[in-house]
Formats: sequence, C-alpha cells, structure tokens
Amino acid sequence: MAPSLGSDIGLLLLRLGLGVIMIAHGSQKLFGWFGGGGLDGTGQFFAMSGYPAGKGMAVIAGLSETLGGLGLILGFLTPLAAAAVIGTMINAAAVKWDGGFFAPGGLEYELFLAVAGAAVALIGAGGYAADRFLPVLRSHRLVHGAGAVALGVVTALIVLLIRG
Repeated sequence: MAPSLGSDIGLLLLRLGLGVIMIAHGSQKLFGWFGGGGLDGTGQFFAMSGYPAGKGMAVIAGLSETLGGLGLILGFLTPLAAAAVIGTMINAAAVKWDGGFFAPGGLEYELFLAVAGAAVALIGAGGYAADRFLPVLRSHRLVHGAGAVALGVVTALIVLLIRG
C-alpha cells in the first residue's frame, strides 16, 4: 500500500522538528550560537565529562548534530542522518545518567530525540524527501532503517567505551 498524504506530511513535520532542534544544538557546540559554549567551552565540558580530546569530541558531536539535522530536514541520506542523531543523543543521555530521568537535569529529552531519530530511520523519510531521487533510497527498506539504528547505537557504545 502506498503511503498517504497524511503520513508523508507527518514524517516531514517530524523530520523538520527534529532536524531544527539538532542543528540548533550542533551550532551551540560549533559556533557558540544560542548561548552555547562554542568549541572551547564545549570541549572543556567534554573533557570534564571524561571524553578524551574534549575539543575534538566537541567538533565530532557538533558536526554530527548539525549535519544529521540538515540531512533530516532535507530528507537526504536519511538513514545516516538518523544514525548521527541516535549516536549523539545516546552519548548525551549517558552524560546525564546520574541526573535521573526527569528534568531538570534528566535524560528524558535526549532519549526522546534518540527514539525520534530511530523512528525516522525505521519508517523512512516519506514522500517529501531528497532520498526519493537516490536510487538506493528511493523506496524505503526496513533493512536501511535497522542498519541505521544499529550504526547509531554501536557508534555511541564505542564512543562511550573510549570515554571510559
């Protein structure tokens, strides 16, 4: 059965909302916009949180969030964009783990963003997406979504192991 107009619009709204949020967070890290720490401040935070090479990790996180968000907005290489969101949000949740579940200081926000990324990966970008012009991603396949979720989780776990 072909997707309906409503589901395509719903996926577009989910991708736009998640993408804008991720770009905003990435730009805080990369450029210090929206009250962020920029690379220096974010790098110090990463180092204090146990990540080696804090500034390098800030660049990786900032680029993952910004490019992942842009990919979601455009619906371009959506499985990889979703994997970037999943991986960075798992790490963000791990940093806040001791804060409990509920805000302030809780990790429910990061977990929700990771789950939203997984949902987009598994469902696909929908009809209003640049992926429709890519032969490999023209029609969504569950294997692409499952692979993206696995990539995001495994990458996050590797980074968390490096963190120690």
